[in-house]
Amino acid sequence: MRLLLAMFKHETNTFSPLVTDLARFAEWSLHWGEDARAAYADTRMPLAAYMKLAAERGAEIVVPVAAEAMPGGKVTRDAYERIAGAILAALDDTVDGALLDLHGAMVAEHTDDGEGELLARLRAKRPDLPIAVTCDLHANLSDAMVRHSTALIGYKTYPHVDMYEVAERVGRVVLDAMAGGRRPVQAWAPTRLLSQTLRQGTADEPMKSHVARAAELENEPGVLCASVFGGFALADIPIAGASTIVVADGDAALATRAAQDLADRVWNARKEHIYVHRPLAAAVAQAKAINAAPIVLLDHADNVGSGGTADVMKVIGATLKAGLDKVAVAAVWDPAAVRAMFAAGAGATLTLDLGGKTDMPGVDLAGEPLRLTGTVQNLADGKWRVEGPMYTGVRVDTGPTAVFRTGGMEIVVTSRHHEPWDTGIFSANGIDPAARRFLLLKSRIHYRAGFAPLARATFTLDGEGATTSDNSKLAYRNLTRPIYPLDPEPIAPPIARSV
Repeated sequence: MRLLLAMFKHETNTFSPLVTDLARFAEWSLHWGEDARAAYADTRMPLAAYMKLAAERGAEIVVPVAAEAMPGGKVTRDAYERIAGAILAALDDTVDGALLDLHGAMVAEHTDDGEGELLARLRAKRPDLPIAVTCDLHANLSDAMVRHSTALIGYKTYPHVDMYEVAERVGRVVLDAMAGGRRPVQAWAPTRLLSQTLRQGTADEPMKSHVARAAELENEPGVLCASVFGGFALADIPIAGASTIVVADGDAALATRAAQDLADRVWNARKEHIYVHRPLAAAVAQAKAINAAPIVLLDHADNVGSGGTADVMKVIGATLKAGLDKVAVAAVWDPAAVRAMFAAGAGATLTLDLGGKTDMPGVDLAGEPLRLTGTVQNLADGKWRVEGPMYTGVRVDTGPTAVFRTGGMEIVVTSRHHEPWDTGIFSANGIDPAARRFLLLKSRIHYRAGFAPLARATFTLDGEGATTSDNSKLAYRNLTRPIYPLDPEPIAPPIARSV
């Protein structure tokens, strides 16, 4: 048996100004051929799970590419075609099945459904090819994705600490089907709900109950996989929204009933999927009054992991103004500031116009630097390995990285975008996060993977940026309407259908 394994992942924020070209993939993960296999063999990522399954079955594998870019704007046509082309080229007549690690919310310059397009091309080339697909919990599921896969599954955790396990599950389903032991059929249910990412943490309601029910269904006879997708609301495309999918063993009616069960639960909890904002200054003041440490402060509207620029300084400015002390910040993206600090050297005092280098027309914001005087506290190459439970074993490269100390604040400044979900972003740069009173993170939920064990309290700080949770700041033009909460009810409830 010969299996095609590949990773092609991007969460596309169509409101983000960041260009997702081949160079942006290379900044995080772009490996070809044998390098792709080597990069992920010793990790807890889906590709590693697929490699394990192949070894168990004595299968030969071909891994043409492993590509992932930090979230940002649309994937360029060139980057999409180069990566998708490598996967398609590897699909020759000797390949018996494909095990794919995709995201589910990729938008390219020439297609709103990056994953559906890739799967349709694979299916056109090999109509009977068994295809397993692992997707992110934030997938905007499409009919094409379901129709052209044999079995599709999503993570049940956010932060995503179960990527290996869900890939192993769906991979086994498809490999068993190839051996004649399973007959996977799929049913899915799109909803007219634009769930906000801040309300999708799986330790919190409503997602906690949704994924718990999906896990219960997977223990029922005949159900092979069951998934709830929160969707990704920062994509102005027709298919954006929450959805569910169930894979059953030869029983389309069972799959449809189970997908409907999950979709009904999501729809009935729709009000809980909407984040409620509050004034920034009030949240900072409340955090300052707590006598505990460390306290996590989330600059969620400028979250790299959802396509943020990581150089919006509003929340940082508010915490400085409030006089918070022993604050560690991760991370501000400002390559020019890093170059200036490297030129000045460790220990030097200088004045910087930090951050604010990027305009964000998609949310009607102009870049606004913050002038600060401080000291270069640390200089590093930005290379370290994730030891925490999310992306375990993956090597990070934030490019030349510096720590700028101003007043009671230490700011990690990077040359490449990075969301702080692992404590390594601090420890690799000479900061012990457990010894700080406040940890100001440009993150939404993923920070919990590394920082939840440390946090004595957590505050969401409603700043500005391309990853805002404020729908009034997003000019949707292509989204299928009506949809909750943008439009008045009644809105049609979800209806599951087999594919």
